[in-house]
Amino acid sequence: MIKLVMKTTDEYDRLVKFFVENGLEFDGDEEVDTDIIKCIKVTHGDGDDMIGAAVLAKREGRYIIDGIAVDKMYRKMDVGKIMLNKIIDEVGLRNGDAVYLVARAPEFFRKNGFVTVDPATAPNFFECRQCPQYMVTCHPEVMKLEL
Repeated sequence: MIKLVMKTTDEYDRLVKFFVENGLEFDGDEEVDTDIIKCIKVTHGDGDDMIGAAVLAKREGRYIIDGIAVDKMYRKMDVGKIMLNKIIDEVGLRNGDAVYLVARAPEFFRKNGFVTVDPATAPNFFECRQCPQYMVTCHPEVMKLEL
């Protein structure tokens, strides 16, 4: 039996490492001013082995999911959906009206109410456009969820 434990953490650097290990193009060197609001980690049981992580942040006055990932072995267990709902709830508690993200798995986010933002009108506060892999080997979508 798997016992998932979700906790708020201040281990931002550890979460960034987890994001990189799980295939996100993210190096932690923020080139855009970012205010970290909440970091979440999910572990299996009371141990410290992370199986999921998410970061809620704010850029240019807008709420963003600055990273969300689940270890491959746990991806079909709703861990991502649980973290996503926790973040959406947090934005709502802060009277936010929307949350943005850059999706490498857009279908997951579409199933959860997010819509793709036209690249011509998407906020330019994600680092993707400066990345040498952007639209070469990486084709992310900027997405938004209206609350």
